[in-house]
Amino acid sequence: MADLFNKWFSGLEKTRKVAFGRISNMFGATEVTVQTWDELEAMMVQADMGIETTQQIILSLMKTVDREGITRSDELREYFKKELLSRLILPQFPNLAEFHPAVIMVVGVNGSGKTTTLAKLGQKFKKQNKKILFAAADTFRAAAVDQLQVWADRLNIPVIAGQPDGDPGAVAFDAVQAGVARGMDMVFIDTAGRLHTRFNLMEELKKVDRVVRKALPGAPHATWLVLDATTGQNALMQARAFKDAVNINGVILTKLDSSAKGGMAFAIQKELNVPIFYAGLGEKPEDLQEFNPEEFVNSLLS
Repeated sequence: MADLFNKWFSGLEKTRKVAFGRISNMFGATEVTVQTWDELEAMMVQADMGIETTQQIILSLMKTVDREGITRSDELREYFKKELLSRLILPQFPNLAEFHPAVIMVVGVNGSGKTTTLAKLGQKFKKQNKKILFAAADTFRAAAVDQLQVWADRLNIPVIAGQPDGDPGAVAFDAVQAGVARGMDMVFIDTAGRLHTRFNLMEELKKVDRVVRKALPGAPHATWLVLDATTGQNALMQARAFKDAVNINGVILTKLDSSAKGGMAFAIQKELNVPIFYAGLGEKPEDLQEFNPEEFVNSLLS
C-alpha cells in the first residue's frame, strides 16, 4: 500500500506543487472570511477543476461552515477532502471475462498516448493469462500501425492490420472475427486519433462502432476514451464530442505525471459521468495504474 501511495504521490508532484499545494496551505489557523472563499475559488479554477465544479464545492463548503459553526480554515481541510472525493466516481470495472472475446475500443485525439496506452493494457491483461489480440484500425497514420506492431512483437501479441489508407471498419471487423475464431479472451481495437472538431472523422468512428456490432452482437463491450492530462480544460471539449459519437463508458487519463492540470479529473467526471479506470503516472507499463480516488485526492493534498 505504501508503494502504491508513493507512485501516486510522485506521479502527481507537478499538480500538487503548482495548484493543490497552495490550496492545501490555505487551510491554516486563520479565520474563514470572504477573502478565504475568493482565494479558494481562484486557486481551484487555476487547478483546472472547472468553473461549475468549483462553484458547487465552494457553495457546499459555505453551507458546512454555517451548519457546523466553523470559524477557522484549518477545520475546513477534511470537509474539502470529502467534497473532492464525492465528485470522483468509484470505478467499478466491467466483468469482461464473461465475453468471448471481450472487445474493447480505444478512442481519443492525436497525441493523447492512445496506442501506447493500448499496448500497456495488453501487457497488463496478458500478465493475467488472458489471450490478447490487437487490431491496428488506425489506417491513416502508417506510423501508428508500425508502433503497435513493435509493441505487439515485444509482448508476443498477434495483430490484425489492414492496408495503409484502408478501411478501418474492415480491420475492426476482421479482428473481431479472428478473435472469435482463435478463441481469444480480449480484442483491443486501436482507432485513429482524430480531432474532435472534424465531423467526417467522428462519423467514421461511428461507422467502426457499427461494424464491430455487426461482427459480434453486443460488442464493443467497452469503449475507453484516452485523454491527455496536460491539455487540461481542452479535454472537456474532446470528451463531449467523443461521448456524442460513441458510447464512452470509461476514461483513461494519460501523462498525469507530466501535467500540472490534474484537477481536470474532477471536471471530466462532471462532464461525462463515467468512471476514470486508469491513470498514467509514468512511462513504464506498470505506471498505468487503476484509478484510485482516495489515493488521488490524498496525493493532491499531501
